[in-house]
Amino acid sequence: MRLSVSTPLAIVVDAGDVAYLRAEDETGAFGILPGHADFLTALTVSVVAWHRTDGLQHYCAVRRGVLRVSAGSEVAIATREAISGDDLDHLEQVVVAKLRSALESERAARTESLQLQMKAIRQIVRYLRPERTDILGARY
Repeated sequence: MRLSVSTPLAIVVDAGDVAYLRAEDETGAFGILPGHADFLTALTVSVVAWHRTDGLQHYCAVRRGVLRVSAGSEVAIATREAISGDDLDHLEQVVVAKLRSALESERAARTESLQLQMKAIRQIVRYLRPERTDILGARY
């Protein structure tokens, strides 16, 4: 079978020698072998695993997505985010590190946004105060 995993920005996996694939949707884990009937499902946040014909196993962490089997020999996964790897433990470390980095970036962006909002509020309050003075110190 041929497997392709793609995101909006890249093709993460393009393997032509897949003997077995395991994925997970809302109903649970399932397997796909060559000759599988046409199939379409929505994946959960999970790890897709596949065995190549030479016996090696590979993994790809996906952030939801759509899996499509066509003609019993083509498996295509379209997802928002995917990270592939050959070692499951290493893949876990990479995914956790990426999540932490994303959370830190999100926190920093949220903090900057709040700081800008506070500056805008201070400017509005300064403008609306009745004891405003002009450049020369005269009150108006």
